[in-house]
Amino acid sequence: MSSNESTNSSNSSSISSNNSDNSNQQSITDYNRNYEKRRQTNRVVDRMMDEFMLENNPFEFFQMANQVPRAPRVLVQRNRDDGNDRLWNDYFADQSVFPPSLFRRRFRMRKHVFLRITQSVEERHEFFQQRLDATGRLGASSLQKCTAVMRLLAYGTAADSVKDYLRVSTSLARDYLQHFVEGIVSYFSDEYLRRPMEADIARLLQIGEARGFPGMMGSIDCMHWRWKNCPLRLKGLFSGRANKPTLILEAVASQDLWIWHACFGMSGRCNDINVLDRSPLFTYVFEGRAPPINYAVNGHQYSMGYYLTDGIYPKWAAFIPTISLPENVKEGFCAKLQESRRKDVERAFGVLQVHFAIIRQPALARNTSMLGKIMIACIIIHT
Repeated sequence: MSSNESTNSSNSSSISSNNSDNSNQQSITDYNRNYEKRRQTNRVVDRMMDEFMLENNPFEFFQMANQVPRAPRVLVQRNRDDGNDRLWNDYFADQSVFPPSLFRRRFRMRKHVFLRITQSVEERHEFFQQRLDATGRLGASSLQKCTAVMRLLAYGTAADSVKDYLRVSTSLARDYLQHFVEGIVSYFSDEYLRRPMEADIARLLQIGEARGFPGMMGSIDCMHWRWKNCPLRLKGLFSGRANKPTLILEAVASQDLWIWHACFGMSGRCNDINVLDRSPLFTYVFEGRAPPINYAVNGHQYSMGYYLTDGIYPKWAAFIPTISLPENVKEGFCAKLQESRRKDVERAFGVLQVHFAIIRQPALARNTSMLGKIMIACIIIHT
């Protein structure tokens, strides 16, 4: 009996093992069949993609798939010719509408000076030449471009304030400003921001002696220009006075308000001494390129000029500060005279800001390079 049971159990186990082998074999067969179908399908898809790539430009297809719809560009008929004719009749015609006094008031210079600047930048800079645009229309004239820049410098207004009268766009007005100040700095710096030559030194010494300070070369001081659109990452670096970001201008001016030296761009956190340490004011003296200076005071000969300063500057032979606590009438008179003569550079700062409102108001440009070109260009035009 037991032998029969063992025989039956062995038979059943063999049958079950055969069934499992058959099912495994069937699963493998089904998997291979499905895998082959997927491979054939992938081959068809790959062949279709290859044919599409060969027949079409994939870059153009990508652009079409990712193109963002844009609003149609509005073409404004500005009538530049009307703006140029109006400007010519108002200021530059023989029988102009406005007299020369109003021209100087609105352009901050006389007419012949403005025409000289316009002619210089037009001859040397292709951007200021009147040319045809992409549509074949004649662009703005050099008078329109330079007038737009002078309005921005003189009144410190936004770039879109000149488009109604001069018929130029806002973006072009900004471009005019950038190229104009670059041209002024490039073309006129050697003449109007030069080091004093021998003839200039002789005249400055003569003026200084007539004003009671023989050997005086001028007065030196610094001015801060508020930077309104200072980037946030630079605000702490340039914030000094009143916790507002500013840029510093160091200048030397004479009695006739001619600015002989200008160093611009230092952070507002610096004081006059820090600016002087980085200033190239005495570089030409250290290099031995300075013209000789000779003058006499109380029978003593001197070979180095000096500048009038306030009390913060170091006690160098090249600086003459005021007497802070005069002890007698003579010292009091000397201190009063020194303080009055030292105001030359402050008067120059005041006249510069009155003539060019763009540097009287907070600066709107976002980089110091552009601000420096604007400042130096205004100084050159002022001089």
